[in-house]
This record gives sequence, structure tokens and C-alpha cells, in this order.
Amino acid sequence: MPAYPPLRFGFATRLALLYAAIFVLAGVQLPFFPLWLKAKGLDAATIGLVLAAPMLARVVAIPLAARAADRRDALRAALIVAGASTVVGYLLLAFANGAAAILAVYTFASLCYTPVMPLAETYALKGLGQRGRAYGPVRLWGSAAFILGTFAAGFAADAMAPRHLIWLIVAGAAVVALATLPLEPLATPVPVAGAPAAPRKALLRDPAFLAVVTAASLIQSSHAVYYGFSALAWRGQGLDGSMIAALWALGVIAEIVLFALQSRLPRALTPIGLIIVGALGAALRWSTMALDPPVAALPFLQLLHAASFGATHLGALTFIARHAPPGQAASAQGYYAIALGAAMAGATGLAGWLYGAFGSAAYGAMALAAIVGGVCGVIAQMMMARHVAVP
Repeated sequence: MPAYPPLRFGFATRLALLYAAIFVLAGVQLPFFPLWLKAKGLDAATIGLVLAAPMLARVVAIPLAARAADRRDALRAALIVAGASTVVGYLLLAFANGAAAILAVYTFASLCYTPVMPLAETYALKGLGQRGRAYGPVRLWGSAAFILGTFAAGFAADAMAPRHLIWLIVAGAAVVALATLPLEPLATPVPVAGAPAAPRKALLRDPAFLAVVTAASLIQSSHAVYYGFSALAWRGQGLDGSMIAALWALGVIAEIVLFALQSRLPRALTPIGLIIVGALGAALRWSTMALDPPVAALPFLQLLHAASFGATHLGALTFIARHAPPGQAASAQGYYAIALGAAMAGATGLAGWLYGAFGSAAYGAMALAAIVGGVCGVIAQMMMARHVAVP
């Protein structure tokens, strides 16, 4: 009987499966969790508060998880604990009733889940860097899985009562927890005997780091109206769940193309340059959305997701990975995640009020946030150029 070689699941494959699991959950939750909240009797303003409040949980959860992972060099263990705890949180959420109970339990679930992405990004950038692999071609599998999750939720939203959509989210959380288990431990650098320890850079006193974090946080938080209320708005325009899923998927496909081409991007396009491109794309996208464009224009606007999200994401993570000193990679990602969470919390809470009061015109405020983020990006670029110019 012939012997067949065993199937090999290397580092990149296991990491791609983790990203796929994380984004299947996001593809279910982001577009359709507001529909579940509405089915539970919450109005637009309360939905905005529920979506915003847990983002502030990052301020507590992420620095604790990042500090523990950095000090103990235990990124894999931290991911496993966070994934398992998330399943418990979403199971409890499925049985919650009333705005106060839903807010409290969703906050607990978010305390468990919010460290997963910054820990995964740190694990990915560190592990792929050790193996000489590019980040984008691995990360794109997460974006592809997001499309799968969005379409699954879209079909489910047409076939089942919105009150039952929470069980898709619970299932997605379980898949994330399972995907953390086969991750490989990362190699720990062996210090050279007698070599002086590298000085610890005070990241929170580094103007360029703070400017980049502020820029990326503002641009990404400008998606708040889109994330929180695009499904509701498009439902109001007569689009069914499948059409909504297709629109979300189109934006993610554009993002995937950008990630796949990361290694072919012009070298002159610096990480901060990518952030500025993201700001320009976001400003154009949201200012047009504020004009309540016809349905036929929506696919073209969704293609700008490659810039508004994709370019900003690549630029911010690449800058942080290159800028963070040894031993502070998780902490640097944690600082960014906290800033992003605070900006997104404020923007989402404001989005609920703005959308309830002004409808699609709320996108105008998002365009303004993107413009301010772009200005911060230009300032960061000037700081880095000045730093390089100084001998």
C-alpha cells in the first residue's frame, strides 16, 4: 500500500485559518448585529450606545492582554484564552433581554474579544517577519472569509427571524476559539551574552507614533455610520439581505485585491503615504454617501473600501511594526487598538444620534473625521522626513 506524505499545515496556513475565523465572525456581526438589536426592541440611539460602549472596554482589556503577552512572550496562550472567553460572552448575550442587560453582557463579551485582533496582528507580523513572508497575502484570507460570513448572514436574515441571528454570532465565536488552538508558538530571540539591552522607547511620548495612531484611528472611525447603519439604510431603500451582503462583499473584494498586491506597491508609497491615501478615499466615499446617492452608484462607492479601510490598515500596521522597539510589539499594537477603540466608540455613539436625526446626511460628519485624519497623516510624514534629514 503506497505511503502518502502527511498533510502539512505550516505557520502561514494556520494563521490564515485564524484570520478566516475572525472575519467570518465579523462578516456576520458587523452588518447584521444591529438588526438583532432592533429586533430586541432597541431604537437607533440606543443601538448606537450599545455598539459604542463596549469599544471603551478596549481601554482596560487590550493593555492588560498586550502587557501580559509582551512580558511572558505568550501571544499564542493569550489568543487561546481570549477566544474561549469570547464564546462564553456571546452565549450569555443570546439569553439577554432589555437594553441594560444587553449592554452589560455585550460589554463583557467585548472585554473578552477586543484583545483578539491586536494580539493576532502582533502574532502575524512577528511570525511572518521571522519567516520572511508578506503580511497582505495571508491577511487577505480573512477578508475573503468576511465575504463568506456576510453572505451567510445575508441569506439567514432573509430566511430566519432577526431575533435568531445571534446564534450565527455564537457559532462564529466558537470557530474563532477553535482556530487559536493549532497556532504554532513563536520563536523567542536568544539574547547575546554581554550585549547591552536595547533602550525602551517611550512610544506615548513619540510624536510621530502618536500622529500616525491618531490619523489611522480617525480614518477608521469614520466608518462608524457605515458599520452601524448602512444595513438599516439600505433596507429602507428596499434592498434585501442578499443585496446588502453583496454590497459589503464588493468593498471587501476591493480590499483583498489591495492586500494581495502589497508586495507590488511602489516602494515610494510609504506606510504613512498609504494612510494619507486612505484619508482621501474615505473623504470622497463619505461625502458622496452623505448626498444619498442612487442604488446604482453604491457599487462604485464600495470599491473605495480598498482605500478608506485597506490602505489605512496596511499603512498603520506596517508603520507600527517597523517603529515599535523589540519587546514592545504587542504593546504598540495595543496602544493603536485602544486609540482606535476610543475613536470608534465616540464616532459610533455620535453616529446613532446623527443617523436618527439626519439619516444619510450623517456621513458628512464621517467625511470630516477622515479629512482631519489625513491632516494628521501629513503631519506625521513631515515629522518622519525631518527625523531622517537630521544627521
